[in-house]
Amino acid sequence: MDLSNLKPANGSVKSEKRIGRGQGSGRGGTSTRGHKGAKSRSGYKKKIGFEGGQMPLQRRVPKFGFKNINRKEYKAINIDTLQELADKKKLTTIDVETLSKAGLIGKNDLVKILGNGKLTSKLDVKAHAFSKTAVKAIEALEGTAEKI
Repeated sequence: MDLSNLKPANGSVKSEKRIGRGQGSGRGGTSTRGHKGAKSRSGYKKKIGFEGGQMPLQRRVPKFGFKNINRKEYKAINIDTLQELADKKKLTTIDVETLSKAGLIGKNDLVKILGNGKLTSKLDVKAHAFSKTAVKAIEALEGTAEKI
């Protein structure tokens, strides 16, 4: 056996149907498209969501809600996470750059510090936003919460 006598297995390759090549072919006339109607015409293309004239789903279901174009999406970080980071790396000041280097946020994320957990050491924190409880917890230990 060599490359000159390779061929596909018997029955694996079928010849294509030749449609619309006269009555003698057995597929002339309507060319397997049936009689009349949009689907029998050339250039037919069904609209997306078309349900045969019935009111389509996207028009039956009511619209609701809206997207606020002024929304700011913050990455939430709790003070117990800050405490862990400060203990691990022996830090007294934590800012956005420190958090991104630690892998807690992306480099372009906005950060909001939340007051969940316990803070045990004095920290100077710089972030885009703070919750009231986070500010209380940070200032209770004489740390500072500075908005960027």
